[in-house]
Amino acid sequence: QVQLVESGGGLVQAGGSLGLSCAASGSIFRINFMGWYRQAPGNQRDLVAVITSDGSTNYISSVKGRFTISRDRAKNTVYLQMNSLKPEDTAVYYCVLDQLGGSPRRVWGQGTQVTVSS
Repeated sequence: QVQLVESGGGLVQAGGSLGLSCAASGSIFRINFMGWYRQAPGNQRDLVAVITSDGSTNYISSVKGRFTISRDRAKNTVYLQMNSLKPEDTAVYYCVLDQLGGSPRRVWGQGTQVTVSS
């Protein structure tokens, strides 16, 4: 079974920076992508950024130029560097691993709170 352990997050003032990391362990099948979603109170869980097995990245438009997703393939770890944070970035951030095979195919982290004060 695959486990995801997240770290980082916390409270920061608008304009500040935070970093998140997510380490995957266990019986990992071939990774399709890893990434981050976020969910603010009363909202659905939305994609923030993903990085595929070949290193391609994709971001939601609202974080382009401010957030950077990266990975350490040897450590099965994905990172999210968040700069120029805005109050609207406040949410619980969830790490996700999507694998080609295995069960479940998509694995979620426990979530970490990011709060940006104005």
